[in-house]
Amino acid sequence: MSGGFGNIFKIPELRKRILFTLGVLVVYRIGAAIPTPGIDGVALKAFFETQTNTLLGFLDMFSGGALNRLSIFSMGVMPYINASIIMSLLQTIIPYLEKLSKEGEEGRKKITQITRYATLFLASIQSFGLTFMMQAMEAPNKAPVVVNPGLKFQLLTVLTLTTGTVFIMWLGERITEQGIGNGISLIIFAGIVDRLPGAVKNIFILLKSEGISLFTILILLAIILMITAVVVFVQQAQRRIPVQYAKRVVGRKMYGGQTTYLPLKVDQSGVIAVIFAVSVLSFPLTIAQFFPEAAMGKLITSWWSRGSWIYQLVYVTLIIFFCYFYTAITFNPQDLANNMKKWGGFIPGIRPGEATANYIDRILVRITLVGAVFVAIIAVLPDYLRAWLNAPFFFGGTALLIVVGVGLDTMGQIESHLIMRHYDGFVKKGRIKGRR
Repeated sequence: MSGGFGNIFKIPELRKRILFTLGVLVVYRIGAAIPTPGIDGVALKAFFETQTNTLLGFLDMFSGGALNRLSIFSMGVMPYINASIIMSLLQTIIPYLEKLSKEGEEGRKKITQITRYATLFLASIQSFGLTFMMQAMEAPNKAPVVVNPGLKFQLLTVLTLTTGTVFIMWLGERITEQGIGNGISLIIFAGIVDRLPGAVKNIFILLKSEGISLFTILILLAIILMITAVVVFVQQAQRRIPVQYAKRVVGRKMYGGQTTYLPLKVDQSGVIAVIFAVSVLSFPLTIAQFFPEAAMGKLITSWWSRGSWIYQLVYVTLIIFFCYFYTAITFNPQDLANNMKKWGGFIPGIRPGEATANYIDRILVRITLVGAVFVAIIAVLPDYLRAWLNAPFFFGGTALLIVVGVGLDTMGQIESHLIMRHYDGFVKKGRIKGRR
């Protein structure tokens, strides 16, 4: 980051965007603390103390702790993410949606509107299932979590949870449009970071009660710092392909002739692949919510628990798939090769056109595999560290990938605003000076 980073709050527009983003995140955290009516808080807390290493406890991390409070934001952004995944897949299948995706701003607005309706539909279904699961929740002493279960509770809870998800979606869109950074990613980021002080407090309590040794804490801290450094390195890593532009004479001026680079990120998807994978992993649990006491529901819950081999296998497979999927829908080697050919650019030793597209595609496939495998390893690593060191590991791989990825993306956008602002100021000064 440049030295001008300290001038953030000297730029009115950027200051307004950052303060707006912080204000929206505060509203989100307040909503995450408001409980759904009809819940016994004591029984709920006792129930979730037994869910720390389950998929339910894992999903609670993505809701920023709202799920373990059964707050009005319990479902978080998962329905919206699921709707976005479905829309991305359908754009490659349905010609109408594919056409909309190529129509620029107007097409994007229409796709966004369809995604909103899909989010409302999925949120209604998921909230209905979560309501059934609430009524089946019991503390270890068999105390029910729901005080007065029944039709009235079901209708009120479905309406509350669905409205909460739609409101979060709206907050995320406001951050993206009027704030700084990607709104949905920042909401997940805020929920994860909000739990850090509590996790540090728990570690000190364990240290005081001799539940964990100081040596183990130092090892965990060293591992966290090392993984963070490696994650930052991979997130920023690029494969630079040299591109040469031929000289062209236009009128009396000569253009081109310079050498530049085509930067291909090792991890094109960033945190998106991880978020998508977790969202898909939550689907079987959503199905099981409708049948909490049935044999099928219990079977899904037992098989779909963190640490089980089937869970880890599916999780790794989904991460690798979504890394390739996101790269495929955001990066088109054929269009890039055609544009290079149009402007007289070529890769030394490679023919322009189809050969260039195939060359870029081969490189992209190879570096994406490296990035995808790395992300998958970091995502599942905490489960094994927890088993080996027998210690809590709050900032696990998935959380770390999201925190680092969203942090780097947000700082990158802030830096872009700073550079753009300095450039505009320079142009204005030059014009004034020229007039004089």
